[in-house]
Amino acid sequence: MEEKKREVIAVYPGTFDPLTNGHVSLVKRGLTIFDRVVVAVAQDTGKNSLFSFDERVEMARTVFADTPRVDVEGFTGLLVNYVMRRGASVILRGLRAVSDFEYEFQMALMNRRLARTIQTVFLMTDYKWMYISSSIIRQAASLDGNIQGLVPNLIVPRVYAKFAQLERERRESEE
Repeated sequence: MEEKKREVIAVYPGTFDPLTNGHVSLVKRGLTIFDRVVVAVAQDTGKNSLFSFDERVEMARTVFADTPRVDVEGFTGLLVNYVMRRGASVILRGLRAVSDFEYEFQMALMNRRLARTIQTVFLMTDYKWMYISSSIIRQAASLDGNIQGLVPNLIVPRVYAKFAQLERERRESEE
């Protein structure tokens, strides 16, 4: 009797606030290695997010709607617990520069300590996306900078709309 091959699932966690073309590139590259990639949108980030948790999950789902073997889910709590619940064995992380490495290395070691069966796999970012991050995108957009080509096209108007909404709310609170 032939043994069924176990599907290798990688979880790519992040806040994705907003999702960038660098994130999309990493997911697509992950699909060349793993059977399935789960884009896991973190709720408990400790960060001040531009978009709500539900908005971030919905945007990621929209971006990956037509990408086979990619699931998008929100999660809360400890990452390794989510990875185990999901039946995954890999945490996928991207590295842009040496400055990312120390933090990511510490997180990988802690995750390994918490769950020995889960491996962390690092992929270097594609050179085109090396200098972008969600925080840089937010900063540029907040000052009406052009973010076209740095985030998926369907997200561009949502980022500008969110900053316009925040500006309206700020003005209204001053009145």
